[in-house]
Amino acid sequence: MINKLVGKIKKLNAPVVVGLDPKLEFVPEFIKEKAFKEYGETLEGAANAIYEFNKGIIDATYDLIPAVKPQIAMYEQFGVEGMIAFKKTVDYAKSKDLVVIGDIKRGDIGSTSAAYAVGHVGKIKVGSKEYVPFNEDFVTVNPYLGSDGVNPFIDVCKETKKGIFVLVKTSNPSSGEFQDRLIDGRPLYEIVGEKVREFGEAHMGDEYSYVGAVVGATYPEMGKILRKIMPKTYILVPGYGAQGGKAADLAPYFNEDGLGAIINSSRGIIAAYKQDDYKKFGEEGYADASRAAVEFMIDDIRKGVGL
Repeated sequence: MINKLVGKIKKLNAPVVVGLDPKLEFVPEFIKEKAFKEYGETLEGAANAIYEFNKGIIDATYDLIPAVKPQIAMYEQFGVEGMIAFKKTVDYAKSKDLVVIGDIKRGDIGSTSAAYAVGHVGKIKVGSKEYVPFNEDFVTVNPYLGSDGVNPFIDVCKETKKGIFVLVKTSNPSSGEFQDRLIDGRPLYEIVGEKVREFGEAHMGDEYSYVGAVVGATYPEMGKILRKIMPKTYILVPGYGAQGGKAADLAPYFNEDGLGAIINSSRGIIAAYKQDDYKKFGEEGYADASRAAVEFMIDDIRKGVGL
């Protein structure tokens, strides 16, 4: 799947991923009203509103972008109905030939981690039949329980030709409380980066590994160091836009071939119609506002990085 992701990035010259992290407050009133009329003001109604919202954004942007990244917590908060909306969103995105990165941040030990991997990027046998439960192409993985929390994902991904993005240096303000701690004189995130490179060497695609890394846009100097540590690792970069990351700061995340990084924007795209620059589209045109925001993001990154 890393080969498909790299191929789509090359074809579109658009190293971007749209984060489908919907809050109910982001969903235009006309979508909520329709869902609530059919399902009531219920968890099912909320989940259906979110799915219809996602569909509109996917329809408006799929020809511009290589991938989407649904954040599972935004669906889990609506319980079982929310998880159905998550699955429907994954399936709809894949029907548009988008690569789907499931932002699940799982990481446990042994059989528990294996079960997460099977559920999201693997297959499970039930009697004589085999099923693909959630069917994302990549998932995010928390490595801080050690190798036995990551290896089960890699094992499953080898079977299904799918991949993972391992949290290395995250974009949130308090990430340094642990990730920047010095171990034998070196920050922990560097040690994790070296381990990710090691993981990746055992699961390579044509140009890059199926084992990627998450490194926040808010820490470009650290990104520069990690790029050197992990030359064949694709870096998923959150934090652009709403979290303060700027296009001019993104160049260190890319290799000389112009590849190696994919930049995420979530609410800056999906809630664009609420921003002053896109208010002209109105609520009815929320999807068109998202498209315009994607076009701006792609152009901004191309100029900032020199692609």
